[in-house]
Amino acid sequence: MNRCLHCHELFFEPVGWRKILLLDEPALLCQVCEDELILISGQRCKGCSRSLDKLPEKLRKDDQCLDCWRWQQKPDTTNLLEKNVSLYEYNPFLKDWLATFKYRGDAVIATYFSPKLEKLYQKNFKGYVPVAIPLSQERLTARGFNQSQLLMNNWTEEKLVLTRRYGEKQSKKSRSERIRQFQENPFVVDQPIKGSIVLVDDIYTTGTTVRQVALKLLENGASQVASLTIAR
Repeated sequence: MNRCLHCHELFFEPVGWRKILLLDEPALLCQVCEDELILISGQRCKGCSRSLDKLPEKLRKDDQCLDCWRWQQKPDTTNLLEKNVSLYEYNPFLKDWLATFKYRGDAVIATYFSPKLEKLYQKNFKGYVPVAIPLSQERLTARGFNQSQLLMNNWTEEKLVLTRRYGEKQSKKSRSERIRQFQENPFVVDQPIKGSIVLVDDIYTTGTTVRQVALKLLENGASQVASLTIAR
């Protein structure tokens, strides 16, 4: 019997040969909570992984969403990010669970997502150096952990020195404020960069944060920068 990481109820998981032979890890979510997570499927935006099948026509531009098309129209942001790949749609269930993970200190939630992100990394970004989006020292001290680093536990080792100056939380800014304040870049890269980089984070919202980091990495020698997130 297992205890669900979300609702904390005890549950029995189905028994099969893979479980008996210990080929599969124990289930961490009950079936009710598991069903609340919606994998992104069908046609996706080539830039950010957003489901195009569920997007109104007025918010699409051919094979990309309007947000990604607009990023490409600006001279200072075109081609900064190769692409973003995400696992799940950012629905109310996942929004609440990620808030529990980040803001209410339930760090063990990372153990559910970490192996899933590793599989997605191996499929889409093998050969890229994975790098966690950093927190400022003030926010790291207050939170006690960097959620992006926890998502990379057991499948990669941080190799780059990437820091972040203190600033207002992105979650407190509106969508338009995030995009408008792109030039207020809080990230610092302290070493030359080589090769391809994939940034790991929990949520891709407007794409501002990953593009700010990508700009710094490209300025310091990276050949290309992509991102990998739990949710879009």
